[in-house]
Amino acid sequence: MNIEKPIFLDNQSTTALDSRVFEKMSPFFKEDFGNPHSTHHSYGREASEAINTARKVIASNLNANHQDIYFTSGATESNNILIKGLGSFSKVKSKRIITLKSEHKCVLQSCKRLEEDGFEVIYLSPKSDGLVDLDQLEDALNVPTFLTSIMFVNNETGVIQPMKKIGELCRDYESVFHTDAAQAAGKIDIDVEELNIDALSISGHKMYGPKGIGVLYVNTPTRLQIKPLFDGGGQEKELRSGTLPTPLCVGLSEALNLSLKEKDQTNDQIIELRLRMLEILSNSINDLKVNGSNTSRIEGNLNIMIPGIDAEVLINNMPEIAISTGSACTSGFVERSHVLQSMGMSDEEASYSFRIGIGKHNTREEIETASNTIINAVNKIKKN
Repeated sequence: MNIEKPIFLDNQSTTALDSRVFEKMSPFFKEDFGNPHSTHHSYGREASEAINTARKVIASNLNANHQDIYFTSGATESNNILIKGLGSFSKVKSKRIITLKSEHKCVLQSCKRLEEDGFEVIYLSPKSDGLVDLDQLEDALNVPTFLTSIMFVNNETGVIQPMKKIGELCRDYESVFHTDAAQAAGKIDIDVEELNIDALSISGHKMYGPKGIGVLYVNTPTRLQIKPLFDGGGQEKELRSGTLPTPLCVGLSEALNLSLKEKDQTNDQIIELRLRMLEILSNSINDLKVNGSNTSRIEGNLNIMIPGIDAEVLINNMPEIAISTGSACTSGFVERSHVLQSMGMSDEEASYSFRIGIGKHNTREEIETASNTIINAVNKIKKN
């Protein structure tokens, strides 16, 4: 029996692998399966060459030096390596870090770990639209700060931070500037030189690439201050140990390259779908509110609040579509979005909010069907 799958509208959590990316990866699972670190024979040399090519393609798309590109298992590991690795450096100039309360949990938890080691962490609240308060950031930077970590695009609200201005402030105040760019890579042009970014984390599966692979870009002056998190063969220039998965490295490179080549067309398509969905929903749900900046957000994100409608209940009433609340669930306990609460929303308001992530594989028909499904579910809950 064929069971029809839900309409997938959770493209900030992950994306479907582009078939062209899979084709590029496929040979390295089968005939070209060599260990890239075993270069005494052609199998290993071919794999090594494929990884070096992937590294150069990624670097080119970031306007970075390919020597500054390090493969990891994903953005979570990249963030941990950068934050904890810098914190472990014995000659760190200042034991002070600045970040936002709306950051991804892996950044916040890494900072919490450093607090246990005596670091001072300044957790800035974003403004009500999710954007950093630049005056508040500059005031915080007036005290010597060795690291500032601010996410490029928020994973829940889709809000795009003013990266160039943040980078200029960090440069002026001599603070290392790191950004989690998992939600930005492939959707926005990123030039690490122009934006004064010292370190950057990305993940393959957020841009139609494979899961289990990510990148840490870190410039040489910053790299020299990072202590590796674990020991081994030091395959990634002593920063990270472990055999690199050739097909995944190739897949991430191809996904980033394709996404940026097709970015304008894809973004135009997605924003048209987002506006269509918002039009349908707003016409039927009078008190609907979009959380986060309307002018500085990625095209595919809608974070919506419907007062009086619990988002968990709503989602459970709509098995036909795949969306999320952005909440974390641990041991059966639902934790309301720390991102929305950092923007000044109450726990109750956060409980009414959910995230819709539109991607390049979605169609107008899916958007219209999903919109009407949400409207019907809201009306059903209101009647009860």
